[in-house]
Amino acid sequence: MTTTATTPVSAECAMADALEPLREAFEARLDAVLPSPGNARDLVAAAMRECSLAPGKRLRPLLLVLTAEGLGASRAAAMDVACAVELVHAASLVLDDLPCMDNAELRRGRATLHLAFGEDVAVLTAIALLSHAFGLMAAIDGVRPEVRNHLVTTLSQAIGVQGLVKGQLQDLREGSGTRTVGEIAQTNQLKTGVLFTAIMDMACDLADAPVSTRTPLHRFAEELGQAFQLRDDLRDRDPSSGKDQGKDDGKSTLVALCGELKVRRRLQGHVAAAQGHLEQASLRDQTLGVLLERLFA
Repeated sequence: MTTTATTPVSAECAMADALEPLREAFEARLDAVLPSPGNARDLVAAAMRECSLAPGKRLRPLLLVLTAEGLGASRAAAMDVACAVELVHAASLVLDDLPCMDNAELRRGRATLHLAFGEDVAVLTAIALLSHAFGLMAAIDGVRPEVRNHLVTTLSQAIGVQGLVKGQLQDLREGSGTRTVGEIAQTNQLKTGVLFTAIMDMACDLADAPVSTRTPLHRFAEELGQAFQLRDDLRDRDPSSGKDQGKDDGKSTLVALCGELKVRRRLQGHVAAAQGHLEQASLRDQTLGVLLERLFA
């Protein structure tokens, strides 16, 4: 007997296949919104393109677009917000790699920006990326002014003294000292989870989602942030990571405190919790769920 019903396996394959065209569309839009160097001396524009367009997972922008679309928002507006998020992420990596911070040499398999262009250009590039991100957000078409204002506010709070900046300072000043599991988790939330939370908030704003959807997506973002940072810590000596190896040596990470086996179990717990919150928001069976499974496969 012949059936035309779609099996769960074939549906999952179809959703997985949808990720690559979306990734390609995002890359094209990111390329379009970045400035082009006017001449060989326009080092900041060249550096902006170098660090933003370098091959990466694009997890944050894909999360935003998939969530926004899954909730009913338009792709065009979501793409521009996603580009702004990726510019902020690129700026944070440039700053994170500086000699006065992590003093890294490799990022995404390439020389870090301060080694490729000079420390002065790297700092100016990070500033330019952040300003460009907010300019892009403020000019999004097809979004009500009050929503646009809230998008800008959400992203600025994620970056500021209660967000990425605070997390980076905690990691720099307290990371080499003795910390509890809770203190490490708090730093991880600020370094990683806060931007995921902002992404969920902005996707919900674009779709005018109700509180009943926002709450589980907030919790999803928090669990995802913890899982992502633990995954990063576990890959500290992985040569395929595209980053310097052994940067966590001497730092009070959960791997150092609890051991690799317990951290892997903890990671699995965060992933399972994240999947549960996606299900509560009725998004687990969409492409977003496939993206999550691929990330932690």
